[in-house]
Amino acid sequence: MKFTLSWLKDHLETDEPLDKLADKLTMIGLEVENIEDKAKALKPFTIAKVISAEQHPNADRLRVCMVDTGDGGAPVQVVCGAPNARAGLVSVFSAPGTYIPGKDITLGIGTIRGVESRGMLCSAAELQISNDHDGIMELPADAPIGAAYAEWAGLGDPVLEINLTPNRQDCTGVHGIARDLAAADMGKFKDPTIKPIKGEFPCPVKVTVEDATLCPGFALRLVRGVKNGPSPEWLQKRLTAIGLRPINALVDITNFMTFDRARPLHVFDAKKVKGNLVVRRARDGESLLALDGRTYNLDPAICVIADEHGVESLAGIMGGEASGCDETTTDVLIESALWNEINIAQTGRKLGINSDARYRFERGVDPAFMVPGLELATKLVMEMCGGAPSETVVVGKSFGDDRVIEFPITEVKRLSGIEVPQAEMKRILTHLGFMMAGPGPVVKVAVPSWRTDVHGKADIVEEIVRIFGVDKVPETPFERGEDARKPVLTPLQLRTRRARRALASRGMVEAVTWSFIAKPAAELFGGGQRVLEVANPIASDLSDMRPTLLAGLIAAAQANADRGFGDVALFEVGQVFRGDRPQDQFMAASGVRRGLASSEGLGRHWSCSAQADVFDAKADALAVLAAAGAPMQALQIVAGGPGWLHPGRSGTIQIGPQNVLGTFGEMHPRALEALGVDGPLMVFEVILDRIPEAKKKPTRAKPLIELSAFQPVTRDFAFIVDRTVKASDIVRAAQGVDKKLITGVDVFDVYEGKGIDDGKKSIAIAVTIQPREKTLTDQEIEAVGAKIVAEVTKKTGGVLRA
Repeated sequence: MKFTLSWLKDHLETDEPLDKLADKLTMIGLEVENIEDKAKALKPFTIAKVISAEQHPNADRLRVCMVDTGDGGAPVQVVCGAPNARAGLVSVFSAPGTYIPGKDITLGIGTIRGVESRGMLCSAAELQISNDHDGIMELPADAPIGAAYAEWAGLGDPVLEINLTPNRQDCTGVHGIARDLAAADMGKFKDPTIKPIKGEFPCPVKVTVEDATLCPGFALRLVRGVKNGPSPEWLQKRLTAIGLRPINALVDITNFMTFDRARPLHVFDAKKVKGNLVVRRARDGESLLALDGRTYNLDPAICVIADEHGVESLAGIMGGEASGCDETTTDVLIESALWNEINIAQTGRKLGINSDARYRFERGVDPAFMVPGLELATKLVMEMCGGAPSETVVVGKSFGDDRVIEFPITEVKRLSGIEVPQAEMKRILTHLGFMMAGPGPVVKVAVPSWRTDVHGKADIVEEIVRIFGVDKVPETPFERGEDARKPVLTPLQLRTRRARRALASRGMVEAVTWSFIAKPAAELFGGGQRVLEVANPIASDLSDMRPTLLAGLIAAAQANADRGFGDVALFEVGQVFRGDRPQDQFMAASGVRRGLASSEGLGRHWSCSAQADVFDAKADALAVLAAAGAPMQALQIVAGGPGWLHPGRSGTIQIGPQNVLGTFGEMHPRALEALGVDGPLMVFEVILDRIPEAKKKPTRAKPLIELSAFQPVTRDFAFIVDRTVKASDIVRAAQGVDKKLITGVDVFDVYEGKGIDDGKKSIAIAVTIQPREKTLTDQEIEAVGAKIVAEVTKKTGGVLRA
């Protein structure tokens, strides 16, 4: 929401400085995001006069100008390339050291083609006043030389931009913002009564509302004999300052009402409307060419305003081009209505329209201002365009439901910890438009029609506290007591944090993707159940809840590849949805590696190459499980995985067949083709909810790790075994020789090919021997090695490779 300081002062009588007003806005919940003060930004720029403009000796398109800057000193030499630089021209001058916003540079003394230049004559684009950069600015001859340009040009009206929360629909207008500031002692609120304008004749256009749930109220008035043209300069400046383009007086008035009073209106060219108006649902096959130049196909879920021609307007969102007002308009229909907030939001999302009217109607406008807003708009039309008004046609309710809340005044202390006197409570609520009656301790509070967000006692407390001062809420420490404090984070929250850290430490970059994916992707990853469809999707390609994080990550990886960043390693930790029940929702940790984004620090391993492969995905999954506290000694890795993974290059991590913790592998080519993604891609996904919790009660078991004072010894063994033998069988056989002495067995090489018989393969392992009681002799180490060879030969049929 944008507005200027002078606009605010139309509704608030105040002498408070801008900085104090901005601070107070933030403190009362209307957070100021930006203040654009052109007078402050353009303060160094002054008005100057060109005394002479001679041809540059070394450049045909440059002029050497002598400039009178008005400071009483000698003229300043400026080299200028503008085609309109000439003697006698009054323009805007910037001295060395001035920051030029349009060029994002700080000006210095320079030499251009051998001629010194000690300043700059500026264009409007360089000052970011307009897009005109064809020449330097030309000011009237009587402009005061040496004066500050911004002050002379009247640019001293700062523009404030505030960030509104969705509940504060009343502050989508400057009038409502001024009311809040007045309640916070920033000035006196100006709220003159809007006098009704007497109609001179009956309105010839009748209105029918077919469904009152879509349109609770509708007001209409005809004004004949208007002369439409440019709006007054003050109105054009207001609209331009907040980024709106002035169109004509009639349209500008409706835009002004939208931002001034949070009351969107619409104007129809009465001569382009045939017959009476009807508010109804659109029919299948109907369409509308709207004022934004786009044609929208409609359906019965959309509320419209129609005449005998057909649809003339999208109710509460945007008018149609056919009945729009232009310079030939002489008779105008002004419409002020109330619309169903949910229907407005659904229509706007469905059609992809984000208009200022939709922004306000979907939040709820003041129902009691429907008719007064029409009266005020009529007054502005008659002042700017003339004309004779008809009587007002009102259909439905022109007011909201009364809301009275029984409010115990002790709630303020109970919920906020602040002691607020009852008299101060009444003052605050009265200034905000509430009415408070009763001596207490329980009073009745009547809620104003424009505060549709206030429904209960807590809302009343919030209003009092934000105006009284959130900074006055006392800092109250929690009572610790004698017992130790319980953990704040749940086990799942701890796993989530540790999983993120583990994956980030492996060189992966965290991504955040949509919780919704397209239906083909949901079906590919096993989420085709109807219960996972979104009833009101924000886009057609975000129609289903994601059954896996991989769909979004794969799309992100491809988007990076399309932009020339093919080597990516992305991960995400978030929820997946595999049913409509709470127990079907899981917290997962997933990752994607593509191209040369292999993991680092694997050390001595046959898969340690630049190209990411299946073993990188496996290592990622195991790293997550280890960080999340999974019982690593109990994990089983089984070949194969879901259908979207390559059957020969994938695996499943489980604790028995009934508890699958995750999967890893290379994406299947058919899956990549269905997703429109280039491969190969290495992926993994771990379900953090399925990791069994550690035992809470202490056991008598000895610690798993015992520190030793002796140096460990590593010995390598390579065995030739049948191709069907698993590496894990060799690892288990070696570990079983002496579980106390052998602390680690790692596979570092798998080889098939030249020198190895057909049907055979070589598997090399590194065995770590950790002495506990003394340093082992060579003979003792050799004895352990012999036992390892014997045990592996016995269990797998392998032989030691020569």
